Amino acid sequence: MRRTGIQILGIALVLVPAFAVADADAEREALSQLVHELGALEPLIDEAEAQSDPDQRIRMEYDWLRRDLERVRSGIREHIEAPRRLPRSVAPREIEPLRGDYRR
Repeated sequence: MRRTGIQILGIALVLVPAFAVADADAEREALSQLVHELGALEPLIDEAEAQSDPDQRIRMEYDWLRRDLERVRSGIREHIEAPRRLPRSVAPREIEPLRGDYRR
């Protein structure tokens, strides 16, 4: 009986890291899909911009929106491409804030 318990524990210890890697791979796949979907917004933004009235008093700044979306996509890509484990001594990087308000 004791030997069976040790065998089960051994199997569990082998399988846990495999599940952790699978979760990381699934996350990276989902993030890749998100980058793709954000890229698919470009034609919609182009269409909205083409239909906008340039003489409006308050205009939508499509270039600002595109810039923010590119920052988001870039940040996600950097996370996907980063090594799975970083050294603990890595300093946080400075990130330019998103504009968020696209009216002028």
